[in-house]
Amino acid sequence: MSVDTQTVKKIAFLSHLKIDDDKIDTVGAEFNKIISWVEQLNEANTDNVEPLVSVNDTKLTLRKDEVVEGNQADKILKNAPAAEYDYFVVPKVVE
Repeated sequence: MSVDTQTVKKIAFLSHLKIDDDKIDTVGAEFNKIISWVEQLNEANTDNVEPLVSVNDTKLTLRKDEVVEGNQADKILKNAPAAEYDYFVVPKVVE
């Protein structure tokens, strides 16, 4: 599989990356190197290898979910630059 100029432009658009027109060929070459490396991984023989569920063999210990200090909204909101109805007020980020 090879990545052409149109594919690089499409990937840049979908990932919201700004790639200058003079660097599209360079980025395409880098994409092709990555794809080549992944294809090399596909050549590895993994017939007798069991898939990993986790890289850690340790068991996670669970603790009880207990509230140790609660009902401190007033103290917490004292640190806020703006608060309303027991909530932090933040600038609008979605139009």
